[in-house]
Amino acid sequence: KAEDVSKVYQVKQNKNTVLKNVSFSIKKGEFISVMGPSGSGKSTLLYNVSGMDRMSGGSVVFNDKKIESLSEKELAAMRLGEMGFIFQQIHLLKNLSIIDNIIVPAYQKNTESRKDINRKAEELMERAGIASLADHDITQASGGQLQRAAVCRALINNPDIIFGDEPTGALNSSSAAEIMDLLSEINRDGTTVMLVTHDVKVASRSSRVLFMKDGMIMGEHINNGDNGREERLSGWLTQQGF
Repeated sequence: KAEDVSKVYQVKQNKNTVLKNVSFSIKKGEFISVMGPSGSGKSTLLYNVSGMDRMSGGSVVFNDKKIESLSEKELAAMRLGEMGFIFQQIHLLKNLSIIDNIIVPAYQKNTESRKDINRKAEELMERAGIASLADHDITQASGGQLQRAAVCRALINNPDIIFGDEPTGALNSSSAAEIMDLLSEINRDGTTVMLVTHDVKVASRSSRVLFMKDGMIMGEHINNGDNGREERLSGWLTQQGF
């Protein structure tokens, strides 16, 4: 739950207010997307509610913990053990194989044996359809395959929520659809998902869409039904001036 979240960047004598008292909530097991024009504050909102950045004001409660009250060490532990992150730029380490990239967070958490961690990584890669790439270098895989590896890495510690910042932004349409199929499956299994996206096709796969403009949430759209979701969302976004 986010209440009156604000973010102000001070550059010399100038203040840039990126988030203006934003309030919203996400239920456990929900799948929401955040849309809006470039510069509307979408990514900043994601970084602040996930504890990747410190908000200037307001409050965020996640798993009964007030994020703004946590130390940097406590925040890091929460992000490592209770959250998963997927970005447009995949950020895999070039000197590690694909499976080794996936297991890095589990080794950092250090609560399971190496055998159990490797088995979990293999199961995730099988589910994502990239099991055959386990020992490959990242230069030996396509962008879509690497993003699926990034999803596996985000899931390795069994997070309660997945945050995605334009996770399909650098992919072609077929690879983007594969990633969304995987995230939808993960969500059906009970993991909460919050995505920032410009893509109507991506947002139409979520259960709820928040529209941001000028640092504020201006509206909310519920994706009902199985047919025509993309068209209905497009029409609503047009009404919002997107």
